[in-house]
Amino acid sequence: MEESRTDETLMLAYRDGDAAAFEVLYARYRGRLFRYLLHQCAQRERADEMFQEVWMSVIRARRNYEVSAKFTTWLFRIAHNRLIDGYRARGRLAEFEVDVGDDDENPTDFPSPSSEQPEQLYERERLASRMVAATEALPAPQREAFLLAAEGGLTVEEIGNATGAGYETAKSRLRYAYARLRSELKDLR
Repeated sequence: MEESRTDETLMLAYRDGDAAAFEVLYARYRGRLFRYLLHQCAQRERADEMFQEVWMSVIRARRNYEVSAKFTTWLFRIAHNRLIDGYRARGRLAEFEVDVGDDDENPTDFPSPSSEQPEQLYERERLASRMVAATEALPAPQREAFLLAAEGGLTVEEIGNATGAGYETAKSRLRYAYARLRSELKDLR
């Protein structure tokens, strides 16, 4: 019963040769990780590429894996580092390091389940578009903190560990992100 095991136990089992343990971890985090990367780079092709690179990093690192943090913190730290490498390669690291908004807004729609009625589909699409646009409008460090909390399920301390920021910095970024999102989406209450 792999599904009931902790992430860390699964990763240790994978380290020791249990390929099924990796499949469970991949199934648990593929959606969250991809959405995090997609929101961060706003280009599906680049997100796909980074997604594969992050999982390849996990596979390569398995032999040396030791539980020093939650698996999610470790996984999203790898993703964060891959994003930073991508920003460096494109000369956009400065945008990520300072709290400045991204001018390359291109909201991505995430379809709702097709089993719903057309009115519900339309409303969900409209709300999703607003949320994506509001998230993409956040300054890069705030967007990352929000996505690590929302998509990665990380705590403030884990966000700080994953991004290399201190606890108070991570807490401030997350607090400001929530405040900006509440302000931007206040008419939806």
